[in-house]
Amino acid sequence: MNFLPEDYEAYLAPETDRLSFLRKYLSDRGVQTSVIYLAGKKHIYVNFHSNSYNPQFKIKTLISHYDIVSGSPGANDNSSANFALADFAVKVNELALKGKVLNIRMFFTDGEELGEGGVSEQGSFALAELFKKLGIENDDVFVFDSVGRGTVPVLARAGLDVLMNFKKNRPFAKRFALLFERTQNILREASPQKWMTLPVPYSDNAGFLACGIPAVAITMLPKEEASLYCLELMKDKNLEKTVMNAKLSENADFAFKYREKMPLTWRLFHTEYDNFLSLTPESFKIIEKILEKLLPLYV
Repeated sequence: MNFLPEDYEAYLAPETDRLSFLRKYLSDRGVQTSVIYLAGKKHIYVNFHSNSYNPQFKIKTLISHYDIVSGSPGANDNSSANFALADFAVKVNELALKGKVLNIRMFFTDGEELGEGGVSEQGSFALAELFKKLGIENDDVFVFDSVGRGTVPVLARAGLDVLMNFKKNRPFAKRFALLFERTQNILREASPQKWMTLPVPYSDNAGFLACGIPAVAITMLPKEEASLYCLELMKDKNLEKTVMNAKLSENADFAFKYREKMPLTWRLFHTEYDNFLSLTPESFKIIEKILEKLLPLYV
């Protein structure tokens, strides 16, 4: 697994304090961070130099959750995105120290793995509430989740439903439509003819959407899994609704019926098989290209 950072396996160890690990990983590479305590959760905020922001331009907020389900190594969900964003933070920090205006914010969030309390218990919900309290509602929010397996970037369809009810929340619908379009363009440029828009289970985008802040989620899938999933969606019209509503745990028979229609990558989540052996080197190269597209063109 020479395509993985040397510290990757250590990060997956069950005894690892992932918050401290990420902060040290970044600090050792010259990137300073702070911890934001909200609603019992601990979020890591990356402290890029203040000179790298210009209020005249839109800020891009990048998010990946660092918490995992107990008993699972969480190699893809969500260590892959953690390392991708951490390494990107090093590059952004180097450019910021050279006086480049980048307008990038970055958080590693806690509490994404939802309990029974629903979206309001999700760590990003309280973070999004803080954004609203501070008047931060015009950022482009990009959530990166499970990007370490496959070659097909997938833009989650979550949030598109608001466009169907455009008149009910016109300002939000307009902002979300523009963000969704911008993200499609980013994926198109980073991975021509090899990206998709699909129903994806909610990640930290759920907390922001619930607070009325447009947010998109990006994940990755192997090509074969993405193709089979598309076929299942066409055959079963209830599958998209089931995925988006996350109802798989309500009934054992119901869950089994739909679980078999899900991509294998998602079925590995929260199990011991979500380990570094399941990851693919191509994924890290593609997500790096996507992140590069978030930098201003003049950098």
